[in-house]
Amino acid sequence: QVQLVESGGGLVQAGGPLRLSCAASGRTFSTYPMGWFRQAPGKEREFVAAIRCGAGITYYADSVKGRFTISRDNAKNTVYLQMNSLTPEDTAVYYCACATKGGLPDVRAGTTYDYWGQGTQVTVSS
Repeated sequence: QVQLVESGGGLVQAGGPLRLSCAASGRTFSTYPMGWFRQAPGKEREFVAAIRCGAGITYYADSVKGRFTISRDNAKNTVYLQMNSLTPEDTAVYYCACATKGGLPDVRAGTTYDYWGQGTQVTVSS
């Protein structure tokens, strides 16, 4: 069982930064790929970023590449999403997710993840 709790969301002006955190329970956090997804009103949930365990290979959606950075601190059981140069199009509820199924899953697919946080709202004003 893994529990995920996001924090760090809020209201920010366009061009500004924001850092999201996701604290995970469980002693084997370091062995799980972690991902961030987002869902804007009236839109489907979409992949934002992911990080594998081990070497920590990262993946990004084209829309956030170069602006967002995913990282993890295994000692703190926490994954982060540093978001820079935010635009109103980044407004959404952001969810972190954990994949415990093993293997080499497709970290861009929501179906890969079996545990999800409750989400944190990010609002970017123009």
